[in-house]
Amino acid sequence: MPVGTQATVKAMTPGDLRAAGAQIILGNTYHLNLRPTAERIDRLGGLHRFMAWDGPILTDSGGFQVFSLADLRRVDDDGVTFTSHIDGSAHRLTPERAMEIQGLLGSDIAMAFDQLVDPSLPRDEVAEAMERTHRWARRSLAARARPEQAVFGIVQGGVDPDLRRRSASAIAGEDFDGIAIGGLSVGESKAEMAATLDVLADALVDDPRPRYLMGVGSPVDFFTAVERGIDLFDCVLPTRVARTGQVWTADGRLNLRNARFLDEAVPIDAGCECEACRNHTRAYLAHLFRARELLAYRLASVHNVTWTLDLLRQLRSSLADGSFGVLRARVEDAFGRVPVVGERPGV
Repeated sequence: MPVGTQATVKAMTPGDLRAAGAQIILGNTYHLNLRPTAERIDRLGGLHRFMAWDGPILTDSGGFQVFSLADLRRVDDDGVTFTSHIDGSAHRLTPERAMEIQGLLGSDIAMAFDQLVDPSLPRDEVAEAMERTHRWARRSLAARARPEQAVFGIVQGGVDPDLRRRSASAIAGEDFDGIAIGGLSVGESKAEMAATLDVLADALVDDPRPRYLMGVGSPVDFFTAVERGIDLFDCVLPTRVARTGQVWTADGRLNLRNARFLDEAVPIDAGCECEACRNHTRAYLAHLFRARELLAYRLASVHNVTWTLDLLRQLRSSLADGSFGVLRARVEDAFGRVPVVGERPGV
């Protein structure tokens, strides 16, 4: 899912997203409620109309901001009080308010409110946040704002195998429409992430609901996660690195700010069918970045999102035709193999 935190996938139009093949995008409860407010978006016809996106939208409940805005928030058993990073005003998020906001936004999938913590904290603190997440999950389900809105619960527990098993059991035992894996890609090692996903793959082996790994979106990580049963991803990475001049290709990462690209009259990636690759050259984008022209951000973002979604389509096909290992090896050769323990065979 390309990430449209503030009702926009940065530097891309809805038409760009459709052309890239995006099936679903993500918005954020915390940010949209601060500005322009959920009530205003509701009065203006809901988030789909507001941002002119006619496909599905998933909204994050604001749980990540509990983690990322540590200096601006206070957590208690009922919810979280935030100080706005915009103007310093005070705001309160509870499971009930998070679900109310997502109902006003009119997203197709709402996320239960959770507490994400640094997995390196002492085990008792990670366990306390996990148990609070379970209580908030039940409250989120009870506060579902729209009957037609799917709700996903979030598994927490850091990188502790026992806590993750307990959390998976608790969330899977509730009437959620999907199961999300939170608390990864927040500073743990790649081996720890893979080991945690192994635990969850076993714990959820008989559960047919879709599984969503939150905040992961690098090319190699997709393979680590998919072979462990993950179906759905979101990440700001493709557009974030695009704005720095980094583009992803079959040959790996290229930094178009480097002078060597100023004379390369070839597409970013010869195999890509995005607007940037069809119509422009590496030399042109290298010039745009050096000249600080805004078009550079759009073209690089269009490319990275298109390339990423195309990789996922190839990955999906490789599961059907048995070429998953070949595709993974090719991507690891290009982007660098990430060593993990206990790779799961037979995908």
